[in-house]
Amino acid sequence: MPAETTTPLSAVVPDEAVAPLIRGVAVVRELTEAGGTLSLSGLERATGLARSTVDRITSTLARMGYVRLDGRDAVTTPRLMELGNAYLAALRLPALLSPRADALADELDESVSLAVADRDGIRFIHQATRRRAMSLSFRIGDLLPAERTAPGPLFASEWTDAEWRAWRARRAADPQDLAFTAVPPRELPFPDGDFERRAEAAGRNGWSLDDQLIEPGLVAVSVPVRDPRTARIACVANVVSHTSRHSAIDLRDTLLPRLRATVAEMEHELATAPEPDPGPPLSDLASWIGASKHELGRDFIESLARGLTVLTAFGAGRAALTLTDVARATGLARATARRALITYEHLGLVRQQPESRTFTLTPRVLSLGFPPLSRTTLPRIAAPHLADLSARVKESTALAVLVSSGSSTEIQYTARAVSPRIMGVDIRVGTRLPASATSLGRVLLADTETSADLDRVRTQGYALLDEGWEDGLRTIAVPLRDRTGRVVAAVNVALHAAGRTERECVEEILPELRRTATRIEEELHAAGRFTRVPLF
Repeated sequence: MPAETTTPLSAVVPDEAVAPLIRGVAVVRELTEAGGTLSLSGLERATGLARSTVDRITSTLARMGYVRLDGRDAVTTPRLMELGNAYLAALRLPALLSPRADALADELDESVSLAVADRDGIRFIHQATRRRAMSLSFRIGDLLPAERTAPGPLFASEWTDAEWRAWRARRAADPQDLAFTAVPPRELPFPDGDFERRAEAAGRNGWSLDDQLIEPGLVAVSVPVRDPRTARIACVANVVSHTSRHSAIDLRDTLLPRLRATVAEMEHELATAPEPDPGPPLSDLASWIGASKHELGRDFIESLARGLTVLTAFGAGRAALTLTDVARATGLARATARRALITYEHLGLVRQQPESRTFTLTPRVLSLGFPPLSRTTLPRIAAPHLADLSARVKESTALAVLVSSGSSTEIQYTARAVSPRIMGVDIRVGTRLPASATSLGRVLLADTETSADLDRVRTQGYALLDEGWEDGLRTIAVPLRDRTGRVVAAVNVALHAAGRTERECVEEILPELRRTATRIEEELHAAGRFTRVPLF
């Protein structure tokens, strides 16, 4: 059973809750728990829903770009991360504090994370990890039991009596932490009163230790980052190491002072940062939903799609929204938006602020697909799109990045889809070629170098190369850009020169290639907003 179901906000479903939205959220959570991929029959078993209902839900999610149907499997896509991105953007903490966390990780050569409270657990909202054999494996959005972490006692130092009762009830119901799939099961119970004493000490000292509470060898020290407006804990900064490098006591004695100094800088950042610009209003998603329903009929669940768009109304500069704000941003009727918010409040994804009559997202939104997707790579993002392009144009396609090799600049192929033709281009992933001799390389070089040929490539937005490094080979490539507009990779179509003329490549292949690049970029931008997306 997923951890999100162990401490429900309310056991009684409100009369105005949207049942299809509840079922849709259940499907997304099961996909998340399964690592992002689960068969449709597996979803049927995991959720207890009828197969026809599962089919309609996944069809709707596929239309929204949140899942991809691959044979009998449903696979989450990076587009789904826009839900978690809405929470992280509204929270502001990752945008404001992650640069200082990253700098501290580089200085200490240890993993540094930021965590927020989620009821009686914690969730990570930022990770700066070290690349070594023994390294932190938690993902952004992972939920951990508070009592088995260093941040947990700090958050618990502010708990109310009701929150302590909820924690004790959860421990009694799940003594092995089986509902927390991000941590190994607990083998031995903690002594009675242990966590309470740790929470009291953390509140008194202003720091907390994890001495191998999650698993043997893992140690951590945490310090709270306080909200300057309320003096309450906004998040916790956490330095994680391994006993092969530091004991818990050594971690405290050697690294705690530097961690505290960084936290002081973070608190100054929170106190002085200007309010974010909310940006332009969202597009009218209600019209798109209506058109999708008209096209797909009963296979598209309008109430599920409408409900999910409500989450995307939140974001930077839109952390707390009234019902009117949500309706205006999404183009939904007030009654529709209201029922979705009631449903989300029941599910623990939205919290209402009675004094201001506004709604805010909770960290639990990160349970909707974010953890497994936060570790995606550009080749993994691109692969299904390359396969789709290859099937449409009946030619081989590839993704490549620019790499340095001594004094020369090369491209390295990182993903590909092979043509179904008898005679097709088959270049293996990992192959390196001189950048200047390939269309992929020329597109990449055009973003950093200047020459007559590269200027033309940059201006027209593509490179067409005829028999550049092999007789009979014709290729056409376009760039892939990250969220900043920087070219980070290129995609191409490669074919035998006898198959299409240069003009046919431009008129027939280039539009399809550009559409594919746009789809890859959209997913790359969603995945890269608050996480690092490796290019390899």
